[in-house]
Amino acid sequence: MIIDKSEKLQNVRYDIRGPISDEADRLEREGIDIIRLNTGNPAAFGFAAPPSVLESLAGFSGASAPYSMSKGLPKAREAVAAYFGSAGIAGVSADDVYTGNGVSELIQVSLQAFLNSGDEILIPTPDYPLWTAASILAGGTVVHYMCDEQAGWLPDIDDIKRKITPRTRAIVVISPNNPTGAVYPRALQEDIAELAREHGLVVFSDEIYDRLVMDDAEHVSIASFAPDLFTVVFNGLSKSHQVCGYRAGWMALCGDKSGADGYIAGINTLVSLRLCSNVTGQSVISAALADRESTRANVEPGGRLYEQREYAYKALNAIPGISAVKPRAALYIFPKIDTEMYGITDDEKFVLDFLREKHVLLTHGGSYNWKQPDHFRVAYLPPLDQLAEVIDRLHDFLKRYHQ
Repeated sequence: MIIDKSEKLQNVRYDIRGPISDEADRLEREGIDIIRLNTGNPAAFGFAAPPSVLESLAGFSGASAPYSMSKGLPKAREAVAAYFGSAGIAGVSADDVYTGNGVSELIQVSLQAFLNSGDEILIPTPDYPLWTAASILAGGTVVHYMCDEQAGWLPDIDDIKRKITPRTRAIVVISPNNPTGAVYPRALQEDIAELAREHGLVVFSDEIYDRLVMDDAEHVSIASFAPDLFTVVFNGLSKSHQVCGYRAGWMALCGDKSGADGYIAGINTLVSLRLCSNVTGQSVISAALADRESTRANVEPGGRLYEQREYAYKALNAIPGISAVKPRAALYIFPKIDTEMYGITDDEKFVLDFLREKHVLLTHGGSYNWKQPDHFRVAYLPPLDQLAEVIDRLHDFLKRYHQ
């Protein structure tokens, strides 16, 4: 008897934890040490949760056994609402906030409640691939709009305009961006907001890296200046407070909610079906949002993330045939590789070959729905000495590599 996967999963992929990660697991079972740079997992590289978070967790540990309300603990949701208010997003109350087992769960909830078969949703390429996978699983049709590497990986507004059709219902904005580290300026987001107004689109804004912004970049939420639009904003603690395992994420329904009663009822049904999100993770949200100094120190000159970003950018660009736009936020850099120089026609094979020879796990550009085989992503999380070793291994590998 053959038991196949559901047809709903035919085009659903999440290669960040896909076949190449499975190969890394196999190599580790053989006793080989693998440096895993395929995910943004700060704690795995010695980033510790701030003391304020750990103290909050210890104080709440005995009370985290019962279920919470489906939307989440009132104190956590009130803290999120206040955080949105401090970011200039007006009108968000605790009742508009939903906690989740990370942003990942809430992306799926928000799209399952929203998309009907054949509805089109605009998603950037390169993207965070969960958005594409969850949209397909919800029955939607994904239309990828281009982000322009020559413009610092900012979305191409003209390309977005060309791809809007009568079936387009929403647009996804990911800023600060994964995998490119781009931070979208307000003027660009105002252009996106104007398109949303013109075509009656819902905006889904993924802002999980809003506290990991460097240099002179400034994160501005599209919800802060477009209160007339219905915008769903996503955020959480996994990256900024180095607690991925706590699964502490949230989303908030922002802006004009008139006419959205049915959608909100759908969300309420879905969050009730999962009972509640991790109560232990919820318990630290208030303390974490009150402590922004720990995060800020990491991304200022001399801070660990800042210095590792600087090193990765310079060292990767020094390798023949590699060029990379300097990321201005997040944990990643998305280099371009000269495919003619190295004869690369398959970026997944390139990453797999590097893993097998040099025991470093990266992700290929195709994982982010980038169609050309000329990019890969590096999480610059290891300390400087280990990061230098990784890039030295890549340089040495490419000296002899040709597909």
